[in-house]
Amino acid sequence: MEPISAPAALIRPDNPASDADLNRLIVELEHYRRQSEWLSLVNGLHARLAGAVDMPAMLEAFSVWLMPLVNHDLLAYDHPGRERRHLLCSSHGPERRQAMAAAIAALANQDEEAESCTWQQAGFFIQRWRLDRFSGSGILLVLRQERQIGEYESHVLATGLRILGEPLQRALEYEDLYEQASRDSLTGLMNRRVFEERIGALMSQARRHGHPVTLACMDLDRFKQINDTYGHGVGDLVLQRVAATMERVVRSCDLLARMGGDEFMLVMPDTGLDAAEVMANRLCQTIHQLDLPGAGPGVLGISIGLVEWQSGLDREQWLRKGDEALYRAKSAGRCRVCRG
Repeated sequence: MEPISAPAALIRPDNPASDADLNRLIVELEHYRRQSEWLSLVNGLHARLAGAVDMPAMLEAFSVWLMPLVNHDLLAYDHPGRERRHLLCSSHGPERRQAMAAAIAALANQDEEAESCTWQQAGFFIQRWRLDRFSGSGILLVLRQERQIGEYESHVLATGLRILGEPLQRALEYEDLYEQASRDSLTGLMNRRVFEERIGALMSQARRHGHPVTLACMDLDRFKQINDTYGHGVGDLVLQRVAATMERVVRSCDLLARMGGDEFMLVMPDTGLDAAEVMANRLCQTIHQLDLPGAGPGVLGISIGLVEWQSGLDREQWLRKGDEALYRAKSAGRCRVCRG
């Protein structure tokens, strides 16, 4: 921006400025001051977004920037086509649950034609934006209780969303790449790299909160025989069916990963040995009953070694104890669970 200078006629000593000229100058200076403040805010948003990579960090950066300008209780992003949904709420306790429920209900009732709309629902004033008009894609919601979003606040949001649109697309692409890198290409389960990244955090949570956590080391029985008899194409199909079965049995909070070949690992937070054994026996029975192409049910089995983490065990010791329990399950006749 070029430096502001007063007109020569106003600063010449032999030509005093009139009140009208001075007032006009004051108005111009105030305009430039406000413009400078706004540019500073916009640059601040660019800087915050530049430091964020994934979607939650991107939305948090936008929410922090937005809060002094448009006070809000919740910010939500939804992209049904790519199965992405993130809700960022500043409230706690019952108010948080109320805001989350209102946002989920609002996202479920979307008018695909309207670019932007505002309404009141469940005690909240809600404004919704379609981001495809801002070089992005998906839906953004802003919720608050105190009052309807005003005209100036809508202008602030529109300006912010024009800046947010492209980084949001970048975050979506990053999440797609991360998802591809973290998933086993054959089964869709988490891969070894993700397992090794996350197991330490699960151990730390158990240590900090004093909650149980149990590891299951799992290996398919007679899988080599299936491969040799029916071919690797059938073997791949078997692995996919086993992975799908495991995902149906385990909880969403559990860490399930294919480590390679026919070897799988499962970490169950907040789960002691007794509860883990119940789940493992159910998994054994379900996999043994799988109807395999060309072979029928009862051919495949899985052996499982269980060991609960104890204070003082490091990761390698815990994994080794799980492997030893798995070996005992194999030696005892396969298709069974052994506790370590």
